[in-house]
Amino acid sequence: MSLPLLKLPSLDLLRGFVAAGRRMSITLAAQDLCLTQSAVSRQIHALEEFMGTRLLVRGHRSIAFTPEGERLFRSADAVLQQLQDVLGELRSAQAAKPVTVTASIGVTGLWLLPRLAHLQQRLPGIDVRVAASDSLADLRRDGIDLAIRYTTAALAPPGAQRLFGESVAPVAHPLLLAGASAGQLPPDVPLLEFDQPNAWLSWQQWQDLAGAGKGKGKKRGMLRFNQYDMVIQAAVAGQGVALGRMELIRPLLENGQLAMLAPARAQPGEGHAYWLLQADAEPRREVRQVADWICGEARS
Repeated sequence: MSLPLLKLPSLDLLRGFVAAGRRMSITLAAQDLCLTQSAVSRQIHALEEFMGTRLLVRGHRSIAFTPEGERLFRSADAVLQQLQDVLGELRSAQAAKPVTVTASIGVTGLWLLPRLAHLQQRLPGIDVRVAASDSLADLRRDGIDLAIRYTTAALAPPGAQRLFGESVAPVAHPLLLAGASAGQLPPDVPLLEFDQPNAWLSWQQWQDLAGAGKGKGKKRGMLRFNQYDMVIQAAVAGQGVALGRMELIRPLLENGQLAMLAPARAQPGEGHAYWLLQADAEPRREVRQVADWICGEARS
C-alpha cells in the first residue's frame, strides 16, 4: 500500500540516508553533503523514527543495513540517482544553450559584428550565436532568442524595444573627394545603390530632394548591390559614392575610412527605425543580459 504524497518523508532525510548507504560511512556522507557528522546522524535517526524501525546497525566506526534499511536503500538510491541524472541533463542543456541573435546581413556586418568583442569582454561566460538573414523568421519556431529588425513603431510587435532611428548621407572614400566642391558629388564617380525597394536609400529620391534633377543623375554610372554591407564595402574601396546609414557606419566615419559629402537627413519620427525583438516575454538570464548589452550599445 503506497503512502500519499503528503505523508512522504522529507527529501533531506532520504538524501542523508542514501549518502550514508552509498559510502557505508556517516563521516564520508557528511563530507559529500557538506554537513556535519551529527547533522547526517540526526537525519537518519529522524527517518528511522518516521519508519518506526531501525535502518542501520551502528558499530565501532562502521555501519550496516538492517533488512528494512537495505530494502529502502535499494529503492531510494535508484530514485535519487535518476533524479540526479535528469536534473544534471536539464541544467547542462540550459547552461550550454547559446543566445541566438538574428539581424539582416547588413546590420550584422556593419553594426553587430564590430561590437562582438565588447560583448565578450562584458559577458565572457555567455555563448552567442549570430544568424544573419534578410528573411523574416518566426523567433520561437526557429529557436531565435533576439532579433534586430528594421521596422516602424506601428508594425513593431508588443514588447519590442526601439534601439535607434536612421539618418542617411552621401559618403565616399576621402580620396574621392579631392577637388570636389563642398556639398557636391565628385564628378565622374559612380553611384553605389542598395538594390532593394527602399525609397529612403534611393539615389533618385535623394537627388530629387536636393533639387539635383533627374537628368544629372542619369549621366552617372550606377553600381547596384543586393546586400547593403556590399554597398558600404564598395564605398570603402573607393568604387563610388553610397548613401550611408549613419547609425550603422559611424565607426567607418570616425576612423577616416569614409567621409560625408553632405549633411545627413533623418527619417521622420513615425518612419523606420531599428528595434530589438524578444522571442519570450520572460527570457532566461543570459538572453536578458545580451538584450541589455545590445540596448546599451545602441544608446552609446
